[in-house]
Amino acid sequence: MREFQSCMGQNGVQVSDASCSSVGVVSKASQNLVSCIYQCKLFGKSCLIIINWSKNLMGQCLSIEIDDISHQCLCKVDIKPSLFLKRKGSKCLELNCGKIELYWDLSQAKFGSGPEALEGYYLAIVCKGKMVLIVGDLKKEALRKTNSTPALSKSMLISKREHVFGKKLYATKTRFFDIGLVHDLVIECDTIGCDDPSLVIRIDGKTVMKVKHLQWKFRGNYTALVDGLPVEIFWDVHYWLFGGTNLGSAVFMFQTCSSAGKLWTSQHYSSYDTSLVSWTESFKESKTSSLGVGFSLVLYAWKNE
Repeated sequence: MREFQSCMGQNGVQVSDASCSSVGVVSKASQNLVSCIYQCKLFGKSCLIIINWSKNLMGQCLSIEIDDISHQCLCKVDIKPSLFLKRKGSKCLELNCGKIELYWDLSQAKFGSGPEALEGYYLAIVCKGKMVLIVGDLKKEALRKTNSTPALSKSMLISKREHVFGKKLYATKTRFFDIGLVHDLVIECDTIGCDDPSLVIRIDGKTVMKVKHLQWKFRGNYTALVDGLPVEIFWDVHYWLFGGTNLGSAVFMFQTCSSAGKLWTSQHYSSYDTSLVSWTESFKESKTSSLGVGFSLVLYAWKNE
């Protein structure tokens, strides 16, 4: 998956060709970024649709990228801050197999402290009159305004990546399964002035994991039950404990599929000196190359200064 491109430019919407650039390091600019990857079908072929929400000094930004299963960027649309003056629109996109339509309506969208819209909006992709992807809570309105019908093959959110900030507590909301509930997820870790720091993860106020002697267990994994199903939890807090002046983030991953978890473990535990961000990015690429592996949530946790 490629990083979100610059939001600035002359036009509100920009369509890029297949030569989308990639960046393997999490920068300060990307800390206000939420990235979601959906598995869909276009023209009978599996593909990945990546939606990036971001925010900078100029305002909200949005990008939609379509990749084939070999990670070749087929098309990319950058919707720049000028979009949010009109808040709605559409765009016809040309792919090798044919044309698709992108629709969005953010005129009633509500945003929290992060860059991602929370409610009152829709983003939709239509192919041959079938809605192959709908994001947001205004699904019925999207079907009516686009004059389309739901596709037979259901799109699926397979990965989400976001950044959380705090001094001791780091919180977000997530749904681990398509038919599951939305859960409150809280990570608690205080490494400043502690002789023996610990790590606690709570879901809906219930402690599901506690790690003591964190200086010896700064990387690891644990399986917890959520909605009656197993969720593999991975953590790496090396930067928090040993980063010194290098103000990097800790990384947490919540994975609903054990096979992808085994891949993560075998690929990254063999090289302890590898950059935290690098191997997380590497895992993300490997995971999305195998469609249908389940859902993963990757959290970059940054300590507020």
